[in-house]
This record gives sequence, C-alpha cells and structure tokens, in this order.
Amino acid sequence: MLYPQLYKTLESARWCMQNDIPWHIFDPAKLSEEQAETIKLNAITEWSALPATEMFLRDNRDDSDFSAFMSVWFYEEQKHALVLMEYLQRFCPHMIPTEDDLHTVRFEFDPAPAIETLMLHFCGEIRLTHWYKRAAQWHTEPLIKHIYKVLSGDEARHASCYMRYMKRAIDKLGNKARIAFAKIGVLMTSTKTSRALHPTNLHVNKAMFPHDTVQSKLPDPDWLEKWLDVQMDFNAEWESKVVTAILRKLSNLFEVPLESPRDLRNYRKTLSVSG
Repeated sequence: MLYPQLYKTLESARWCMQNDIPWHIFDPAKLSEEQAETIKLNAITEWSALPATEMFLRDNRDDSDFSAFMSVWFYEEQKHALVLMEYLQRFCPHMIPTEDDLHTVRFEFDPAPAIETLMLHFCGEIRLTHWYKRAAQWHTEPLIKHIYKVLSGDEARHASCYMRYMKRAIDKLGNKARIAFAKIGVLMTSTKTSRALHPTNLHVNKAMFPHDTVQSKLPDPDWLEKWLDVQMDFNAEWESKVVTAILRKLSNLFEVPLESPRDLRNYRKTLSVSG
C-alpha cells in the first residue's frame, strides 16, 4: 500500500495555520480590493475539493489504498480554502465567502474512468503549483505572498503523490494505463488547448451543461481567465514551465525521453499501435 508512506511524507511537511503562518507581517497598505476579491474567488475554488473527493471515493470504490489517501488530500485542500478565508476574515471581512457561495460549488460530477481522472488531477496539481508561484509574485501584500508560496509547495507534493499512484497503475495495467495517461498528457501539454486547463474549469456534468464547471458556479464565472491573463500575466513563459514539468514527470514515469509535446504525441501513437 502507498497510503501509509504518503501519510508520513505529507505529515512531516504539514504546516500549522496558527503557528506557521506569520499573521503579524500583514501590511494593510499593500492589499488592494482587486487582490482581495481574487483571494475570495480562489477560496471558493479550493472548496471544490469537497465534490472532487466525493467523485474520487465513488469512482475508486475498489481501491481502498487510494481512497484512504483521499483523507489526507482532502484535509490539505480544504485547509487551503480555510487559510484564504481566515486571511479575509482577519483583514478584509467584507470579502469572506458566504456558506452559500461555498455550497454552490458542491455538485455531482459524472462518473469517469478512474485512471484518466487521476492523470487530470496530477496535471492540475502541477498547474496549481505554478499558478500559486506566480500569484505569490503578483500580490503586493507580504502575508498573502507567503501563503501562496506555502500552498504552492503543498500542490507540488500532491502531484508527486498522484505520480506514485500512476506508477502503480502502470505496474498493474501496463499499456492500458500508459495510453490513458498519454492521452490526457497530450491534451494538457498542447499549446492550442492546454492554457488554463484545470479540473475546476472542465465540464463534469452533462445534464448541467454548460453550467457544469466549478468556475461556472462562482460569483464571477470569468474570474480565472482574468486572473491569469490580465492580473497575474500567466504568460507563455509560465505556461512553458507547466508543460515542461508535466513532460519531465511523464518522461520518468514512461521511462522514455519526452522533451516536447510532439515527443509525447509520438509516444502516444506508438502505444496505440502496440496496443
């Protein structure tokens, strides 16, 4: 089982909201209303770990190891929402999300193949790692800059945990898992389609379409694109960092050199032929 070791690894890196977040460094002169609003919307987005966990538990009923790991992932992701809300409660209380705001992002996701969903969330964690690194640079207030650096580190560790389960899937399923991972990897590293792709803005409930993404449930459904493109300027250089990180991890997973999205597309073709 992977869960016992992953629990120990994440436990050793865990931060305490009361003792490890330097609340005393907050500088009110450096927090703008615009930035506070993005913190609110991101707190609501992080709350969507709740329906994601319900999806994972439903679609992995035959996998108690991974389901147990969800207890740690869910705890840490919900703490992300909580620390952002604590920040707002202390320093910008009129921006604190309401319970209705939070509950709105809890809706049912359609069933999907577990290994493809695993890959989607692996890529999502890598993307969040870099979004939060960039957010730490964009913000001007010292405390929220520190918080986003902390969250970025969590997301990077989560990606590594998902990678362990992806390796296990390949050991068990062979090319079936490789094909699924390569398929999603091609989508997530394509310069034409990958920009801003993340589990929270993918369509997940056919009956609710087009209002079936987490982002569509937010008070401002367009905030993510604005945050990335206009406010943080998550530009081609940053996008390249996301793609490079995904390819590097997949190269290790597949044990083949993958230096570009084209390499991954070609690798996927070889799997399709051999499969």
